Amino acid sequence: MECLAIASASDHLSRMHPDVARLVEAGRIPKQVGERLTQLAPGNFCIHKSFGAGKILDWDLPAKRLVIDFERNPDQTMDLKFAMQRTVWIPEDDFRARKISGIETLRELAKQDAVATLIHVLESHGGSITPDALEKELSGTVIPAKDYKKWWDSAKKALRESRLATLPSRRTEPIVLRDGDQSPAHMMLADFEAAKDIKGMIRALEAIAADIGAFNQDTEALKRLLIDIDEGAAKAARVQLGQALQLIAARDEVIGSTKTLELDPNAVRLADLVQTADTDKLTEEVGNLPSARQRAVFEAFPVAFGDEWVERIVGVFDQVGSRGVSEIARLLLEQGMVSHLVDHLRTSIARRALGPDALIWVCRERKSTSATVFTADVGASILNLLENDHLSDGPRKTTRLQSLLGDDKTLLADLVNVMDGNEARNFARRLLECPVFPDLEKKSLMARIIKAKPETGELVSGEGNRKRNEALLVSWESLEKKKAELDDITNNRIPQNTKDISIARSYGDLRENFEYKSAKDMQKVLMHRKQELERDIARARGTDFKGANTETVNIGTVVELTRDDGTPETITVLGAWDSIPEKKIVSYLSEVGKTLMGCAPGDTVEVRDLQTEELYTLTVKTIAPHNP
Repeated sequence: MECLAIASASDHLSRMHPDVARLVEAGRIPKQVGERLTQLAPGNFCIHKSFGAGKILDWDLPAKRLVIDFERNPDQTMDLKFAMQRTVWIPEDDFRARKISGIETLRELAKQDAVATLIHVLESHGGSITPDALEKELSGTVIPAKDYKKWWDSAKKALRESRLATLPSRRTEPIVLRDGDQSPAHMMLADFEAAKDIKGMIRALEAIAADIGAFNQDTEALKRLLIDIDEGAAKAARVQLGQALQLIAARDEVIGSTKTLELDPNAVRLADLVQTADTDKLTEEVGNLPSARQRAVFEAFPVAFGDEWVERIVGVFDQVGSRGVSEIARLLLEQGMVSHLVDHLRTSIARRALGPDALIWVCRERKSTSATVFTADVGASILNLLENDHLSDGPRKTTRLQSLLGDDKTLLADLVNVMDGNEARNFARRLLECPVFPDLEKKSLMARIIKAKPETGELVSGEGNRKRNEALLVSWESLEKKKAELDDITNNRIPQNTKDISIARSYGDLRENFEYKSAKDMQKVLMHRKQELERDIARARGTDFKGANTETVNIGTVVELTRDDGTPETITVLGAWDSIPEKKIVSYLSEVGKTLMGCAPGDTVEVRDLQTEELYTLTVKTIAPHNP
């Protein structure tokens, strides 16, 4: 036994580089370190996250240095310990190694046999690679960048015909090498059967739909598959409605791509799921689906709801996200039912009840479908949403709407051109007072308004500037909260972000460095928020709301009102940062707060419901101090 152990150790050392074996025999380094060092011996190949593939040219073990000829950083001298930590060994026949040792051979292979090239890449990447990573691997090195798209289009067709790998329906999903011992059809069915959840089943179905020709001789296998899908969808519908919808839509794509399959009359259909689902749950789940899946769900509405389908689909129009808004509008346009959508938009805009995604769609379609509803009320609705979102403590919901005002160079001009002079001045005044926009952005937006409506220019140096410099009255609690946020950003988040940028920079090539770009983007967000908080805190004046004048509605008063139908209502008007809509507490800067300020008992005002945004009339009954 002792002889065998000695022989085994001797054999192990013989596989090490001679220089390393001597260090191990002398007890200078552990055996595991020796094995890793041997991988970094001159002539071997490795991969670095930022520098790409490389060939070790030379090393100096006593000095603990080595030189590596990296693909993106030639003749790089590296610390030995750092190289051991940051590189991974690859064999000499790995595609990435051959880009260093035999690039011309690979270029010729790509010209002559695209499929062999792709299989070589897949084998070197563990059997799968995303299209984006594949392009990064080949374009500009093996294949000229200007020729890559044409080459890839041809290569995809050849790979699909070879059925040696599965091609994804989305670029974010990987190309996967197939096991050569099974037919493509059986491999795809095995993928479906091996799926551990609905998402896996959906991906397997998408692969089947993309390569339906593999089942030309085996339709019975597909029929068995449909039964499994039906059972999976029925179970998922109760707890995973969105995934059940996707699964049934993917199944319908498979059926639609072949002429030999028909759906069983008793099978679960999209219309069944749509009809029986809770409306709120349905809109929430549909909003998270890809556009093609959303469209399939919306196309099921006529079957699900019969004559009521238009009313139903219009009812969820502004609740299903940006993709859903576009798909519903396109479907109604195709069905000749767009007038129903226009009526819904007109009413919702007047009530300020339209959400940000729907408003974005109205603005983008202002020259066509939404032309008749693109009025002054659209501008008021946009500012209402931005202000209410800014005053709330939750996550921002109107970032895309705010960006649209700046990115669409003609939007503001088109908006004020549908207003009369007084409407345009009121809109410009509200924009100047809107706390959402930084000063530079306000100037840029106002310049567009003034160019379209010169009479609004007087606001820039007049009332707008005065109000922007007025103090903000806030509660002590909200002021402390803002100060705490500023302190956290200044002393914790910004220093941590600076470290993150430094660490990310050390990873290499900044053009391809996601961590660096992400950290720099966060730096912009943090600096903008810091400046915004500093500006607001400098204007803020804390108060406990004691001694509020109750002759009229003022900051720090509780207002008892009645609706037209006699229903009592209580609204509390507090500081700039004290809104709690669900408790009927409003900021004096909000639309409701501005409407009530200065009103006396007996006055009647028209306000918007804090939850539904519908207009209704209130009569002031009594005014009492919030903090007596």
